[in-house]
Amino acid sequence: MSNFTIRAAGAADIDRITEIYADAVKHGTASYELEPPSRAEMGNRYDGLAAGSFPYLVAEKDGIVLGYAYAGPFRPRPAYRFVVEDSVYVAPEAKGQGVGFLLMQALIDSARMAGFRQIIAVIGDGHADSASVRLHEKLGFRHSGRLEGSGYKHGRWLDTVFMQLTLNGGAELPPDPDSLPERRFRLGGK
Repeated sequence: MSNFTIRAAGAADIDRITEIYADAVKHGTASYELEPPSRAEMGNRYDGLAAGSFPYLVAEKDGIVLGYAYAGPFRPRPAYRFVVEDSVYVAPEAKGQGVGFLLMQALIDSARMAGFRQIIAVIGDGHADSASVRLHEKLGFRHSGRLEGSGYKHGRWLDTVFMQLTLNGGAELPPDPDSLPERRFRLGGK
């Protein structure tokens, strides 16, 4: 695992991010999208997260991006401003090498430093032995809900699992006025 570099994603990474996500959409069940988004759409998604100063990371080895992870708004209403939803995708050739774990550790650290209080994982096809469920459990996320038969993909019904990780004292402490979500809120952002 030590040969991977975790860094902030940039616009130059969007082509590779688009490829990794397209494979996940076509062959996996973690995403409920049925058709891979275009490079332009993936660029727009990246730009939206970057404009909000949300963490967006890539893992690379020998100059090749092998995975990415980001935290974005959980819901658009302002009372949710301290909650982010994580996403993590790994290239097929890098699965099982610890890339997702390293990305998620760095993402959790970034979300903590920004002052967020909860990270929510919304896991498609969230059966108990799915790689994503196991990854989130290993990182300390707790199960917080299941929507049975909520998605239909690749000819079968899929459950959605919600998992949650508390950061920075969670709901036990008042909001930090210097946190990213609170500063954005005061400036009129969401």
